[in-house]
Amino acid sequence: MMKKGILLIAAVGAMLFTSCKDDASSKVKAENVETAAERDAQAVYYPEISFEETEHDFGNIEKGTKVEHTFQFTNTGKAPLVITNASSSCGCTVPTYPQNESIAPGESREMTVVFDGSGQGQVTKTVTVTANTEKGTEQVRIKAFVETDATKAS
Repeated sequence: MMKKGILLIAAVGAMLFTSCKDDASSKVKAENVETAAERDAQAVYYPEISFEETEHDFGNIEKGTKVEHTFQFTNTGKAPLVITNASSSCGCTVPTYPQNESIAPGESREMTVVFDGSGQGQVTKTVTVTANTEKGTEQVRIKAFVETDATKAS
């Protein structure tokens, strides 16, 4: 009799424990659904940086000749754009840009890229722009054919 009583108490306890657990998990699920719905209702808007052109070709230049190009861009997103960094794949290419400036949706700015004419032959340099866009980085490129005495056409 004692064993049946203990088993009965254990079985009732297990049912109570399981049913409480089910109630708690259903409450958590309901709360998660509500939280997710609120989060989705407050959609996140990102700025978008749209360059008029993403590549510029300087053509043939003499070695050591500094050339520069200005890339025009617009914030085509729905939130203020902030560029935190712009860096080149090499020290021979230096970008100048509106750093840490809030650029409202629809506003345009420019980034100037100076290339010092180093290297020889066909040269391509990449400038990586780090901003608060959804993607996080964008790239523009410059290219040139750097002529030396050996590569000049006669």
